[in-house]
Amino acid sequence: MSKIVFLDVDGTITTYEGQIPESAKRAIRAARANGHRVYMCTGRSKAENKPELTDIGFDGMIGGNGSYVEDHDRVVMHQLITLEQCKHIVDWLHERGLEFYLESNNGLFASENFREASRPAMIQYRLGKGATEEDAVKSAGTFADHMIYGANLYRDDLNKVSFILSSYQDHLDSIEEFPDLKPGTWGGKGEHALFGDLGVKDITKAHAIDVLLEYLGADRADTIAVGDAKVDIPMFECCATSVCMGSGGDEAKAAADWVTADVDDDGLEKAFKHLGLID
Repeated sequence: MSKIVFLDVDGTITTYEGQIPESAKRAIRAARANGHRVYMCTGRSKAENKPELTDIGFDGMIGGNGSYVEDHDRVVMHQLITLEQCKHIVDWLHERGLEFYLESNNGLFASENFREASRPAMIQYRLGKGATEEDAVKSAGTFADHMIYGANLYRDDLNKVSFILSSYQDHLDSIEEFPDLKPGTWGGKGEHALFGDLGVKDITKAHAIDVLLEYLGADRADTIAVGDAKVDIPMFECCATSVCMGSGGDEAKAAADWVTADVDDDGLEKAFKHLGLID
């Protein structure tokens, strides 16, 4: 019986430094060759996917933590932050002196001082994911290098917005300020909050999976979810079978049916073999 597999990207397909183990590529390609469908199910927007990732081959993508659904290059659903909501977010972040980037399928659009402001947060992110201090410092700047600077920040094509937290209070205040949006946080190992984010209200990976299953006319009993973080828990609860990476957070591990090895210890391939997707 063919399965429908939903894979988180960062920490599941890729290491936290953005590398893709050869075993992960091999597992995804073998599973699809065996007749299973494989979808990315990620917080990323489409513009963040590099050729090394897309060239593996997928049946589609759920992006923006559920705001975007694509099947074989056909857009099934795309719910966006409105222009007025974007203006409110950008003005509020500017007023608080918080640097941010706007996440769109058309690119990642950064605030004026994001490049320098993001370095300390990204060093902490890398350290929290197991990098050495030398590697963390070396790789911290690459994150900001992929941003577009100097563009109009009032946009109508946004999936979500991420901003650097000066303290956790920024996130708490965002909950009060934006009741019409979905506030969250993300960061290092153990779900440490380094960034806040704002997305479309009532959108989750689970909702997007429901939309895709209806579109496909598929059975939920055939679904498998693999992830590593708290944001993946709705995906775990939505699917018939769930697996957390060994390098994942404690809450995600507790919510999953099974825990595989770390992402850089062939964890995805081991999960696929355990589930019978590949030999």
